[in-house]
Amino acid sequence: MARPRRGLVPALALTALLVLYTWAVATRGVALVRTGDPAGIGIGAAVLVVPLVVIGLIAREWLLATRVQQMADELAEAGELPVDTLLRSPGGRIDRAAADEAFGTARAAAERDDAGWREWYHLAFAYDAAGDRRRARHALRTAAALRKTA
Repeated sequence: MARPRRGLVPALALTALLVLYTWAVATRGVALVRTGDPAGIGIGAAVLVVPLVVIGLIAREWLLATRVQQMADELAEAGELPVDTLLRSPGGRIDRAAADEAFGTARAAAERDDAGWREWYHLAFAYDAAGDRRRARHALRTAAALRKTA
């Protein structure tokens, strides 16, 4: 039985809102182009670039999300999915020393010459636990690229 995807509904809702916004911007751009005025055409054409960029970014994020979920499913099936066992304060904050230790281990594994997507996935998990979302996403993109070529 497939496990529920908790983040799917909010992601779909946000995507729907972005699509509505993109449609609204695109219709304004088309209206400007249709004025026939050179300035309106220029501004309208520039405005139409925004929806194209947004659509590209949305597609890129959904593709990454799909690949990350496939990797997570594969790791879970193999019993290799990372589990957050880091020590926490009574307030729920991760203990810095424990996070640093886990991060060091994951980084060393990912930096090996023979490191594969699994090591990069684990490094992304360590980055996320350390609160570095930007590097976590980069590590996930690296993991997805390595898995695609494997």
